[in-house]
Amino acid sequence: MVVIRLSRNGKKHDSRYRITVADSRRYVTSKYLDILGTYIPTPRGQEKKVVLDLEKYNSWVQKGAQPSDRVKHVVKLAQQAK
Repeated sequence: MVVIRLSRNGKKHDSRYRITVADSRRYVTSKYLDILGTYIPTPRGQEKKVVLDLEKYNSWVQKGAQPSDRVKHVVKLAQQAK
């Protein structure tokens, strides 16, 4: 099954996440099929909280990819920012 989930990057106490499309049997930070964007929970300066390619996201969902609950929340944030 293909899932859309967050993959943690960044330093200690400075988390950043990639929104990735991956096989559900793979480890969270291992190989992925596609990167849809980034999510920074605590942006600093001119960093954007959410950068997401909604067209890619919608195409993956139409193909059957299942987004996690947190990804659904991030997508709502991206839609509000537009």
